[in-house]
Amino acid sequence: MPVNPMNRREFMHKSAVTGAAVAATGGASVAAAAPAEASSKKPKPPKKPTTWTFSILGTTDLHSHVFDWDYYLDKAYSDSKGNSVGVARVATLIKEQRAAKGEEHVLLVDAGDIIQGTSLAYYFARIDPITGTDGKKGPKHPMATAMNYMRYDAAALGNHEFNYGIDVLRKFESQCHFPLLGANALDATTLLPAFPPYTVKRICVPGAPDIKVGILGLTNPGIALWDKDNVSGKMVFPGLVEQAKKYVPRLRALGCDVVFLTDHSGLDGSTSYGDALPYVENASNLVAQQVPGIDAILVGHTHVEVPSYTVKNEETGADVLLSEPYCWGYRLSVFDFEVELEHGRWKITSKTAQTLNPNTVDEDPEIKQLLEADHELVVKYVNTAVGTCTEDLSAAESCWKDVPIMDFIQQVQTETVKAGLSTADAALPLISVAAPFSRTADIPKGSVTIKDIAGLYIYDNTLYGKKLTGAQLKDYLEYAAKYYYQVPSGTTVDTATLTNANSFWDYMYDVAAGVSYDIDIAQAEGSRIKNLTYNGTSVTDDQVFVVAVNNYRANGGSGYPHIATAEIAYSSTNEIRQLMIDYVTAKGALDPADFAVSNWRLTQDGTPVF
Repeated sequence: MPVNPMNRREFMHKSAVTGAAVAATGGASVAAAAPAEASSKKPKPPKKPTTWTFSILGTTDLHSHVFDWDYYLDKAYSDSKGNSVGVARVATLIKEQRAAKGEEHVLLVDAGDIIQGTSLAYYFARIDPITGTDGKKGPKHPMATAMNYMRYDAAALGNHEFNYGIDVLRKFESQCHFPLLGANALDATTLLPAFPPYTVKRICVPGAPDIKVGILGLTNPGIALWDKDNVSGKMVFPGLVEQAKKYVPRLRALGCDVVFLTDHSGLDGSTSYGDALPYVENASNLVAQQVPGIDAILVGHTHVEVPSYTVKNEETGADVLLSEPYCWGYRLSVFDFEVELEHGRWKITSKTAQTLNPNTVDEDPEIKQLLEADHELVVKYVNTAVGTCTEDLSAAESCWKDVPIMDFIQQVQTETVKAGLSTADAALPLISVAAPFSRTADIPKGSVTIKDIAGLYIYDNTLYGKKLTGAQLKDYLEYAAKYYYQVPSGTTVDTATLTNANSFWDYMYDVAAGVSYDIDIAQAEGSRIKNLTYNGTSVTDDQVFVVAVNNYRANGGSGYPHIATAEIAYSSTNEIRQLMIDYVTAKGALDPADFAVSNWRLTQDGTPVF
C-alpha cells in the first residue's frame, strides 16, 4: 500500500534531522580522528523554531476530468479563454508547490463533485462499473487512482457523488487513500454521521510541537432533493451552518491550531430550490459569518473562480479567508499560512489565498501512464456508432428558438413516459419539458455516435412523469420565462444579451413540447406566457396533464413551482441519455420529420421575434 502522506512527512523530518546531525560532525571517520578534548564538547542543541509556514492546496468540482480532453468533441479541450482541464495538469502544479515549499509544508484538499460529469465518469459507473458486474470485481475508478497518486489529504462530498447511487459512492470511498468528509451527511435512522465529519492532519515541525490542522467537510443540503431517489430513507442532509457549529468547537477542543473547512457550497448565500428545503444551498459565506473558530474555507459547487475573499465573523470579528478554484481543474487554490509559536501553541499571524492556472504546465507523465488505458477505453466507447442522422441538428439557437434537436429529447421523454403510464393516466394529455443544456451540441448528418448524443444530454438524469393542472403548467412556464431579459416592443432583440436574466442559467431553463405557447419578452416577468393551447384549444386551469420531466427538476431542482410536490404518474432509473441512445439504435436513423414540431416562440407584444 502507498505510504500514508502524514507518515511520509514524519519520515522526511526525521531523515532531515538525522542527516543534519551527521553532516555537522563530518561523519564517523572524521569524528574518530579528532582530538579527545574536542570530542568531549557537546554540540549546542538546534534552536527551536518559533515561526513556520505551510500551505493548503485546493481543487473542486473536478467532475472526473482527468486529462485535458473533451470526450463530447473527441479532441483536446479548448475554450475561448485558453483554459485547460483535468487533474493531470493540476498535478504538475502541485508537484511544483511541494518542491518549492517542501513536502512537509503542504496539504492537499478537494471540495467535492469528483465522480460524475464526463463520459469517463459514466463509463466507470455504468458501462464497466467499479462495483463490478455478474460477480466479477470491478475496476478502480480513474479519479481514485489519480487522487491517490497526487496524495490528497481529504475531500468533501459533492452532491454529484450521489448521482449513481450510494453503492457506487461507497465503492469509490473504499478505493481512496484519503477520507471523504461530510459532517452534514447523516444516517437517516440514527442521525449519526454516515461519513467522517473531519480529519486532523499533523504538520511536523522539527524541534517544536506539531501544527495540528483540523479539516472539516460539509456537503450540499440539496442532495435531499436532487438525488431523492438515491438517498430518501437512507441519508439526511442538514444545513452547513448547523453542523459547523457542532464540529468546529470539537476540532478546537481536540487542540487544532488551524481549522480549515472544505465546503461543497457556494459563497453568496443563494438557493436555487426556493423554500423546498429549510437549509441554504450556497452557505459558505454564512458559515464564515456565523460560526466562530474557522480560519479558512475551500469553496465549491458553483463553478466560479474566486481567488481570495474575506468574510468577518460576526461573533469574534476575525477574518475568515475563502477561495474557490473554478471547476474541472481550471484552477488550483493556494492558501498560504504563517504561524508563530506562542505559549506552546501555534497561532496564525498571516494568511493569504490565490488561484493558479495550470494551462502553462504539462500533464503529469505518471498520471498519463497510470490512466492512459482507461482513457482509451472511454474514447473507444464514445466513438461507437449507434445509427445515422438525415441532417445536421444543432443546438446553437436552442435558447431562443424551437429547434429540432430539442424536439429529439422531448420525443424520447414523451414516448418513454407514455409506454409506462397506467391505463387511467394514459387517458390524460401528455407533454414534455426539457432544457438546452449545451449550446455547442451538434448531431451531424451521417453517422451518429454515443458522444454526439452525450454532448447534447450531458447530465445523468432519469425520467419522471408528474401531474400538473393547466394553472400550474402556466406558472411553471412563467417561471421558466424569467430566463429572458425584458425587451420592450420596438427595441432590437440581441441574442447575446437576451438570456440568463436573474442568474437563470441554460440548464435551468425548460421549454415544453405537446402544448403551444408564446413567450412575450416585452412583458414583465410573470405575464409573459400567451396563447397556451393543447391540440388547438386553450388550456384551462383545471385541466390535468402528465408532464415528462427529468428527476432533477421533478425533485425541486432550480426551484420550479408545483413540480416537486406533484403526483407521480411514472418514474424510471434509466438515464435519459441512454434512452436517447436506445431510440437511435432502435430506429437506425434519426430523422427530424419524425419529431420536429415548432410549438413555442418568442414575441414582442404579440409580434414574432424570429
